[in-house]
Amino acid sequence: MTSYQPREITKTLIESLENMPVVVLSGMRQTGKSTLLLNQPQLKKRRYVTFDDFNTLELARSNPEELLSGKEPITIDEAQKYPEILNVIKKEVDRNRKPGRFLLSGSANFLLLKKVAESLAGRAVYITLHPFTRREMLGHTKEKPALAHFIDTGAFPKREINPVSLKEILKGGMPSVCLGQVKKPEVWYRGYEQTYLERDIRSLAQVADLVSFRNLLHLVALRNTKILNISELARDAKLNVVTTSRYLSLMEASFILSRVQPHFRNKTTRLIKSPKVYLSDTGLSAYLEEIKDLSVNEMARGALLESYVAQNLEGILSAYYPDAKITYWNIQGRYEVDFIIEVGGKTLAIEVKSGSRWKESDLVGIKTYLASNKECLGGLLAYNGHDVLKLGKNIWAVPVNLLLS
Repeated sequence: MTSYQPREITKTLIESLENMPVVVLSGMRQTGKSTLLLNQPQLKKRRYVTFDDFNTLELARSNPEELLSGKEPITIDEAQKYPEILNVIKKEVDRNRKPGRFLLSGSANFLLLKKVAESLAGRAVYITLHPFTRREMLGHTKEKPALAHFIDTGAFPKREINPVSLKEILKGGMPSVCLGQVKKPEVWYRGYEQTYLERDIRSLAQVADLVSFRNLLHLVALRNTKILNISELARDAKLNVVTTSRYLSLMEASFILSRVQPHFRNKTTRLIKSPKVYLSDTGLSAYLEEIKDLSVNEMARGALLESYVAQNLEGILSAYYPDAKITYWNIQGRYEVDFIIEVGGKTLAIEVKSGSRWKESDLVGIKTYLASNKECLGGLLAYNGHDVLKLGKNIWAVPVNLLLS
């Protein structure tokens, strides 16, 4: 049995409990939320209940006041299964706003559930537990992230880190798979997909046709890292645009995917442009795309590496820069940068390349963006090489493994 491996988000979680009466920990199914709640030393003194337990769920429905009674702080796991409990929590918080009273966890994004957001407005802080980052898998969380080091100092630390392997990208960051707890990942992912469709989706909303939902999920995986065209996606899925948009929102609410918005100085403009879509875990994406060998598929290799970088950036930034945003930059299809990190009024441009060499043309997007944005800290070409190289003013080539360390 694999021993408990601390998660980087824990520091933010504990600080939030020290300042807010309600803390909500969300994330896609099987990312390790319950493991964290039960094993993190600072949380062990809390009373733990889960709505996965039928008797506890019935008590919440019949007598929520009794469930929440007691002086000790309480942790409620799988809270999305009975969102009505939030009305009682709201009353309790309005009566006593003592920090850390309620820690809620679930595999649905409470911020996207309107009734929940209204109930906890001004009373809660929301935290997302992403799939394992590479730092967490390797047990390197005591070191400051190289990305944070660069943001703070403008330089990368010297570290010896093993290169990112194709096998590692295919495994992704789901604990059961990436920590070697299952022998056949494809069997685990098959069960994951079935549980997600038959349990999570039906608990979130009425989905009349799970076959159509599943088909759409696979089509979205094939568009991983691409700009989202809902009309085209709806046509391929043989669904109308309204249903397709609703299903995508359910996937987002359950953390299966995220939408990365385009980067513009004009915030209003950003909202009306098409986002890119990223599945939250490369292992799941590879399973849904039926990809088993990246060495023979260069296009899939590039997309999954970009997606792997995205999920690691999300995990690192949520722990160290909770207010940071990840966007992408695209000017009329001529110039593009994979990721623009917005943090503290500054930006950082990152372009991902799967090869160990680069051409001058690989830098065009970064150079064009730097010329248009004087607030940019620099441009990084993340590649599968071994050395940090200065390629021009405020432009560096950085090994992917170092960027994610």
